Amino acid sequence: MQLFPDLFIDFPVQVSNLRTKYFERFSMPEWRKITMTIVEYEGKVMPEFDVVIVGSGTAGQTAAYDLKAAGLRVAVIESSDRPGGTCALAGCQPKKWFYEAAETVSKSSHLKGRGIMDAATGSWPQVLKEKNKFTSGVSRRTVDGFHEAGIEYIEGSARFVTPDTLAVGSLQIRSHFIVLATGARPMSLEMPGKEHLVLSDAFMELESLPERILFVGGGFIAFEFAHFAARLGPVNSHLVILEAGDRPLGPFDLEMVDLLVQASREVNIDIITGVQVVAIEKKAEGFSVKTRSGLSHETDLVVHGAGRTPNIEALNLNAGGVVFNKRGIVVNEYMMTATPSVYAVGDCADSVQLARVADFEGHTAAANVLANFGMAEPATISYEAVPAVLFTYPQYAMVGKTEAALQKEGIAYRKSFGKNLRWPTYQRIGLTHAAYKILVSADGRFLGAHFLSDNASGLVNTLRLAMINGITVEQLYRQSIMSPYPTRESDLIYMLKPLLAL
Repeated sequence: MQLFPDLFIDFPVQVSNLRTKYFERFSMPEWRKITMTIVEYEGKVMPEFDVVIVGSGTAGQTAAYDLKAAGLRVAVIESSDRPGGTCALAGCQPKKWFYEAAETVSKSSHLKGRGIMDAATGSWPQVLKEKNKFTSGVSRRTVDGFHEAGIEYIEGSARFVTPDTLAVGSLQIRSHFIVLATGARPMSLEMPGKEHLVLSDAFMELESLPERILFVGGGFIAFEFAHFAARLGPVNSHLVILEAGDRPLGPFDLEMVDLLVQASREVNIDIITGVQVVAIEKKAEGFSVKTRSGLSHETDLVVHGAGRTPNIEALNLNAGGVVFNKRGIVVNEYMMTATPSVYAVGDCADSVQLARVADFEGHTAAANVLANFGMAEPATISYEAVPAVLFTYPQYAMVGKTEAALQKEGIAYRKSFGKNLRWPTYQRIGLTHAAYKILVSADGRFLGAHFLSDNASGLVNTLRLAMINGITVEQLYRQSIMSPYPTRESDLIYMLKPLLAL
């Protein structure tokens, strides 16, 4: 079935007639034999596709391969000279090289004198070299993959001319559907000296780290990079995170964040809140970061850690009839924009900015495009149980609601909470800041879960599956009794036991 059978009735006559002819032709049994259509519009010859994806990151690739596998004519437009997207080139994947090494250094340090004679010493340059072995081939693999699949790859910056026409330089391209997957970029920080800020991608390309590093903003990027630097940088590193708000890591649970802040300070990461940075000055040695209060912080490196904003300015969205706000392109549960033939997925959409969410959105958009051709059932997406993991050490992972959110929404809940856990699991690795918080409804349904641990990603995924499958506290408790023991996951029975019905 088609989600919107009258999708094209509002377009200009010339375009509408072309689209009508296309769908008449498309309905023939041999439609799959059609490989390319060239149409004339306003006296110009332009290529035409079934679907054009703008952006070659994880969301765009997911949609492109789904649609091509179904037999559609697909093109991908990419403006960057390094196709492949942030996740593969300067985000999720490359940062894990630094995290894995940092975790090893941390664990060996905690175990020194407890069975480990000498703690590991981190080497930023060595990790950088290993990371680059992976990232150096990403762009080539991305483009080769498109070519091998029969997906047209077009270099350049795309902008809307009409709701079904994109311009790339002087080339105009028509498409029956368009999927926007342009990602996000670092948020603009308008202040004197902003040119001295090092962005996240550049930070992970530094050949070495100085002793003093200051992060502007107290979000994901700042905390993760500070923890990498604490373990892989100079021994006497002094790391500072300046947060304008009254607390860092706003989306996370306040009580759990406070515990992470304590763990961070023990490795020389100083977190200062309520600080508004107003200027950055270059000095003979390093930089002076000026704040609204008049205080200054001297440092060797200033890193942008204030979050990211949707990368949509160049798209000329108004010409495409696409509604957007400061958080991104407005979409519904089908990933559809205000223009029904245009979809938006990944970090450019007003949704959750996480790589696997982008993948799910890409699959969702592709399914709904195919539904218009009668080739799939319509699909929707829910963000109720999206996990997030902060790759500090210890990791902090969450899924569902925070305690503050439940209180604000007036939702009744029960909780099980523990901090500075002394269970054998953590005694064995010398981790003193392990903690958890599990929030459930009166009838035993999971509302939220938070973990501070060395395997928080595994713990939170168990709770995510329980949430999306409607598994209750009592059911998960019984199902977890026979977890491989002793492991982080087997500790779940201790966390859940206080929540069992009496």
